[in-house]
Amino acid sequence: MARQDDSAETFEARTWDEKLFPMLRPWWVEILGAFLILFAVLNILALPSFASAGYLRFTAGLAKQLFGWGAYPFFISVGVAGVQMTARHLPIRRDIPARTIIAIELLFFLSLPILHIALKTTYDEAFLGHGSGLLGWALAEPLLFFLGPFLTLLVYVVAFFSAIAILRQWTLNDTIRWMILTAGRLRRWADELDVDPEEDVVRTVIEPVARPTISPNSHPTHQATLRPREEEPLIAFEPDMPPLTLLMAGSREGVSPSEVQHSAKIIEQTLKDFGLEGRVTEIRSGPALTQFGIEPGYIVRHDASGAVVRRQKVRISQIANLQRDFALALAVPRLRIEAPVPGRGIVGIEVPNVEANLVRLRDGLESAEFHAIHTKPLAVALGESVAGNPIAIDIAKMPHMLIAGTTGSGKSVCMKALITSLIMHNSPERLRLVLVDPKRVEMIRFNGLPHLLGSAEVEGERIIGVLRWVVAEMERRYELFEQTGSRQLATHNRTMAGRGQKTLPHIVVFIDELADLMVQYGAETERTLCRLAQMSRATGIHLIVATQRPSTDVITGLIKANFPARIAFSVASSIDSRVVLDTSGAETLLGNGDMLFLGSDASTPVRVQGCFVDDDETDRVVEFWQAQYPEHDDTPPWQSLLTRLKVIEETDDEIEEAIALCQKYDTISTSLIQRRLRVGFPRAARIMEQLYEMGVVEDPKTGGKTRKTYVSDEDEDPLGDIIANQE
Repeated sequence: MARQDDSAETFEARTWDEKLFPMLRPWWVEILGAFLILFAVLNILALPSFASAGYLRFTAGLAKQLFGWGAYPFFISVGVAGVQMTARHLPIRRDIPARTIIAIELLFFLSLPILHIALKTTYDEAFLGHGSGLLGWALAEPLLFFLGPFLTLLVYVVAFFSAIAILRQWTLNDTIRWMILTAGRLRRWADELDVDPEEDVVRTVIEPVARPTISPNSHPTHQATLRPREEEPLIAFEPDMPPLTLLMAGSREGVSPSEVQHSAKIIEQTLKDFGLEGRVTEIRSGPALTQFGIEPGYIVRHDASGAVVRRQKVRISQIANLQRDFALALAVPRLRIEAPVPGRGIVGIEVPNVEANLVRLRDGLESAEFHAIHTKPLAVALGESVAGNPIAIDIAKMPHMLIAGTTGSGKSVCMKALITSLIMHNSPERLRLVLVDPKRVEMIRFNGLPHLLGSAEVEGERIIGVLRWVVAEMERRYELFEQTGSRQLATHNRTMAGRGQKTLPHIVVFIDELADLMVQYGAETERTLCRLAQMSRATGIHLIVATQRPSTDVITGLIKANFPARIAFSVASSIDSRVVLDTSGAETLLGNGDMLFLGSDASTPVRVQGCFVDDDETDRVVEFWQAQYPEHDDTPPWQSLLTRLKVIEETDDEIEEAIALCQKYDTISTSLIQRRLRVGFPRAARIMEQLYEMGVVEDPKTGGKTRKTYVSDEDEDPLGDIIANQE
């Protein structure tokens, strides 16, 4: 209560301008919508003449120059968008599907070149805003030059009717049938017949199915499951750790109880419409969706006299097969059916909320679930479950994680949240990070972080060297464990701390795009990742690998078998979902952080809304650590290895033949190279020097004596093994 009073007094002490922005922040969408409405109205009024002053002369003139007569529908669409934003919380708002928006935009842009061809507008006329403007001229003229007026008009007319088919939800068969019926109607008109079968056909295609009229009366069973979210404790990390105030706190707007009860009634009514019995007995509301738990009922069959003949339980598959029917009745783009919900005697129908809430990383770090494991070095906040309960995991128990999903589904944001969660409660002495980012856009924000070994690697040639260094570091740690008699990192660090010596940090390797590495260096990448995944857990080295192409040539059987923990964001098909999770379901996810998380000890995936962290939050945490360690060394430990790899890549066929000789013989000399490779003595001497620089032979001997070799014919990759041993 004291904190609340202090906050109230502080707020009252602010001036009016300091209070204004916090008060207007929840209404920024409505304010922006009102601005768009005003902008559209003023420009529509200014379009008939350019006598308007100020910015209207510029905006209206530019729109008319670009779109010509299409400037009017353009500003009307801007005004409609403003109305949608202003009325987002009002019952008068109508949700417009993305398909409809795309189809209308296609119709608008396709009508411009058709209008240009019909009016035969010149460039000078288009520049002045006549016809369809400069955009119509630019879309039509290139095709007119190559195809001529007739074929160009035919192309755009076909595309125009294709957009109409998308708008009216016609399939290809419906479109062809409509075209055939239209041609037949024209022929019948010519024969002066009044038969018009098109109306019946089109009506069956485009008329919407009426939703059942259900009264939204409250249901006592439903209300019992809608509980407010409990307040969670604030985690207090060590004083030298970043404060949680560097991160933004999330705001939670609960789902309207009336909307929830109405959806529950629709679900029950839909079951009855298909002859099934079921009752919604449990409702769990999360940040992005609400899960309705259906308890299957019984189908009772009677004879002619009314006596009960058969009483059969409704099968789970019967409810699961109604997925599209539920989506149609609830008017949602997609939903997921979990049949059954693990540990519960219900079938779960997960329906997207009208307004999704962001799950901020700070909310996860302040939760009781994270507090229970926050003393572990690799504890991270993952997100919130369907019921809105925070989920925290320990990467050390995974011990490696595979992340997959399409572009924009939330993979990179998830990896940023995992990295930020780790560095919020770990110092550089306790945790080191290796970041690999072939996409060159996400991981580079962490450059300069003291936890980072070197900097984020973005070049494929260097990335392979980084992975080889991680393998060498793993083998070096096993040698240290042998000296201390330890089996894992925790035991080794306790032994070293008891002796007053330096301990080893955990190392987490993040790879943001596996597909790029598999395309360029498939065999090397697969071999290295599998070796690390099989052996590195005890040494405190863990892998988190992400890809946007979850196909079998990227996520191979070996890689998949060694990454037991997996996260699937929204994917393109059920096949991709099975590649990642061994089950379908990821293709029905909503995107924007909506994921299915399969733990290493779980049998079925759990749906989670992932934590979100923006770039400003990440930058503040990185700046905090940079201030704590202003003189940290950012030289990558694998630089010498990369130099030797570069020397190897620049070698010619003669060097490779000389290495083959070293594999065959225990000792080698300059004269042997001269005889076997048929080269002169100076060239053989230079080859011997290069072999020494590469670590293939021992130190030079006086008098041209033979040298001992460090490779044998049993080595499959002698160069890689020698480089790893030297590291």
